[in-house]
Amino acid sequence: MYPNTQNTISKISESLSKGNSGIILIPQNPTIDAIAAATSLYIALTKANKSVAIACSTQVTSDLFGADKIQQTLSAGGENLVVSFPYSDGTIDKIDYNISGSLFNLVITPRPGYPKLNPDQVKYSYAGGQFDFIITIDAPNLNALGQIFTDNQTQIQGKNIINIDRHLTNGFFGTTNMVNKTSSSTTELVYKVIEGLSIQLDKDMATNLYAGIASSTNNFTSYSVNAETFETVAKLLKAGAVKKMIKQNPPQGFVSPQPTFNKPVFQPPKSPISQPPQQGYFQTTTPSFEQQNKGQGPIESVEHSENASKEGVAQTPQDWLKPKIFKGTGLV
Repeated sequence: MYPNTQNTISKISESLSKGNSGIILIPQNPTIDAIAAATSLYIALTKANKSVAIACSTQVTSDLFGADKIQQTLSAGGENLVVSFPYSDGTIDKIDYNISGSLFNLVITPRPGYPKLNPDQVKYSYAGGQFDFIITIDAPNLNALGQIFTDNQTQIQGKNIINIDRHLTNGFFGTTNMVNKTSSSTTELVYKVIEGLSIQLDKDMATNLYAGIASSTNNFTSYSVNAETFETVAKLLKAGAVKKMIKQNPPQGFVSPQPTFNKPVFQPPKSPISQPPQQGYFQTTTPSFEQQNKGQGPIESVEHSENASKEGVAQTPQDWLKPKIFKGTGLV
């Protein structure tokens, strides 16, 4: 284990024990490694009864467990229930509410001519509230967090920051720094934190952690992979990790290229007449199997065909097979 890792984990545990709510921040346009590390820690701290949120300046699209909880605002827990759904300008006519017995009903009426709201697209979250600690994942500095840092510097200043990273350029900006510049992945560092906090791994956490390490090490072929990495992977597989392909989160503003279809190129029909060979090359023509066997049938029919052809074809000269003697002009 990296020197002082155990002491660092003890400091992280102490920092987390002093507060109940916190937020995990990852860089803008995060890698699979960053997303996997952050979501795994999010699930682990939630299991430890911590009120935790996870945020990123750019929208994250991933099929990792817990990735749907990544928000783009700096808020930890809070008591304000937020109901979110896709919206286009002018599609909603009015919003109202009513109380029916012990139920509070929020009524959203679409504008005539527009489709009604799809309940499968409705998401719920909490906003507001204060956070006691901040955990940065895979960020060499606070500016790497993007707009979520530049717009909330006053809220972040003075907070207890736990910095977990492996970048060579990390500036050790946290109150506690879990930084190992030789680690195979940031996900592997997060695994050590979870293990050090004595939080039991479950299948979702193990799957995310495995995906993060596999992605960062190019399926365990990176030079930074060592025996300890494989020991970690073995523990994850024993905990139920599922090996699967994880989609890469495209950078903000990335536009997928449209498929192009090659137009068919006109090719003139091949002439039945053999073309002369190119200069410097030899060309041989071998008849196809069909050509070689075209018209062939039982031996009786072949012989009959040969005999029939003799009647209308000039006979071969008798001396055709004899040696040919050149007859000169008599000149010496």
